[in-house]
Amino acid sequence: MSRRGTRRRRRPTPGSRPRSCRNRTRTPAPTRRLRSSRTSRTPPHGRDAPLIRDDLAAALRTTLRTLEIEPLPEQIHLERPARREHGDWSSNVALATGKRAGWNPRELAGRIAEILNAELPRHVRSVEIAGPGFVNFRLHDSWLHDVLVDVVDAGTDGFARPHLGDGESVQLEFVSANPTGPLHVGNGWWCAYGDALARVMARCGYEVSREYYVNDTGGQIRRLGESVLARRRGEDVPEGGYPGEYVAHLAAEFDGPDDPTEAGRFAAERILVNIRETLESVGIVFDEWFSQASIEESPALDETLAQLRSSGLVFEKDGALWLNTGDHGDPRGERVLKKSDAEGGDYTYLAGDIAYHRNKFLVRNFDHVINVWGADHHGQVASLKAGVAALGIDPERLEVRLGQMISLASGRIGKRLGNAIDFSDLIADIGPDATRFLSLTSSIDQPTTVDLDQVRSQTMENPVFYVQYAHARICSIRKVAEEREVARRPVDEVDLSLLTHERELDVLRTLFELPETLASACVDRAPHRITVWVRELAGRFHGFYHDCYVMGDDVPPELTQARLWLVEAAGVGLEIGLDLLGVSAPESM
Repeated sequence: MSRRGTRRRRRPTPGSRPRSCRNRTRTPAPTRRLRSSRTSRTPPHGRDAPLIRDDLAAALRTTLRTLEIEPLPEQIHLERPARREHGDWSSNVALATGKRAGWNPRELAGRIAEILNAELPRHVRSVEIAGPGFVNFRLHDSWLHDVLVDVVDAGTDGFARPHLGDGESVQLEFVSANPTGPLHVGNGWWCAYGDALARVMARCGYEVSREYYVNDTGGQIRRLGESVLARRRGEDVPEGGYPGEYVAHLAAEFDGPDDPTEAGRFAAERILVNIRETLESVGIVFDEWFSQASIEESPALDETLAQLRSSGLVFEKDGALWLNTGDHGDPRGERVLKKSDAEGGDYTYLAGDIAYHRNKFLVRNFDHVINVWGADHHGQVASLKAGVAALGIDPERLEVRLGQMISLASGRIGKRLGNAIDFSDLIADIGPDATRFLSLTSSIDQPTTVDLDQVRSQTMENPVFYVQYAHARICSIRKVAEEREVARRPVDEVDLSLLTHERELDVLRTLFELPETLASACVDRAPHRITVWVRELAGRFHGFYHDCYVMGDDVPPELTQARLWLVEAAGVGLEIGLDLLGVSAPESM
């Protein structure tokens, strides 16, 4: 796991049991992070949702044929019910096919259940109907015991690796804040989203490259230089300049000529070093820092314009060159690419952005590009897609994810906070793990308010503490089991059928859901679903910890063995989940 040096030792919360609690120990596998040397009996992502779903879908399809239902559906939909009383899996197949085939859906569901109960599919304990015609499946506990074996067999390297990307190359560009000042909360908050999405996609089989686009040219760099020179002369910064105290520090360092461009580039380079250090402090390392100047100081812009002209979408009006963007949802319908000679004849920012994406797709040959922008850039999406399409590139290969506004609430400061806070100050206040975790608790599409006072507290009310403490409990159980010299048997030699307590099965059900959760987080670009899953697994484990003794005089040795392997499986799941989020998994707290 990464970034372990950031953890702090914390005392257990009031009412919790000490780490060395006599009855709650598990024996670790030979190594702390279990990886089996045996060949896994199932695909690399374990006995995951698609395998069970496929078995149930096949059984339903066979039953429909028996009942001579026509036409058969192309796909049979199965999902995990939100409520436990509805079973482990549910299908609406009777609702989807009944009326077309001349059946009352509930009657059809009843006949399906009757036939399936007469010869139950593998792992199925019973088939029931509910509501207007849902078919619900309850599975044997043995299915969940197989999940445990698959998790510990595959370990952190092998479990939950959906084969989605098949080596497809994806470039993720995120943060890309202008180097005119330190990162603030407004432009730094979604950095963990970009990095976590990269981790999720890499685990799903994509070749992922992280990139930061450095806007190091143009009027803003000149204004930064003018601000530095003004502060060096002891003057106020000019209108539209940068008044921050950091400019005074840069002015004291700059010993070059009174050239705004040179002073601006000097300042931008120093600011970029600060931005890089801030991002690295939360575990974010980019593969590429791509300079806008490398586009503008090369033939790339002229080459891009020539290629755009050949598309027939570029036209001249009022002495300027325009791009027709109306076919791609741009309400303005047209955008300037190059200003008229009377306005200086400069390329616009859009032209530079199109040239940059031409480099991504046609020079570096990425299969797919995902940009993570602030919501204030939503008006630029359609015009950029139009430019990409004009280059002959499928615009569907370009995605833009828009991060909504973030508000931080803190009673300590007594007001609502936002862009005014330096991102590095927030990291120093609540820590790298909490910073990352909190930014991944909700969808990037939703405005978010975060209570900083809650995450400063070292209690179970703190969501980061809550999850990390579950991992620390796992490690303490491993340690106590080692100290007691509990002989450990291979999982295949342990009677896992002893795991029947609902708390035990809850842990296994949650582990089972990781591959499908990971796949959906990847497909929908929603890494916050991993956060939701990690919190659920931590909660399930805390419940198990309190209700199920692992060792002790009243626990049969065989049950101890089974529960120790359950703990190992939970550890594998938590470590995978926390690693996907870029959050450390501390061994003690």
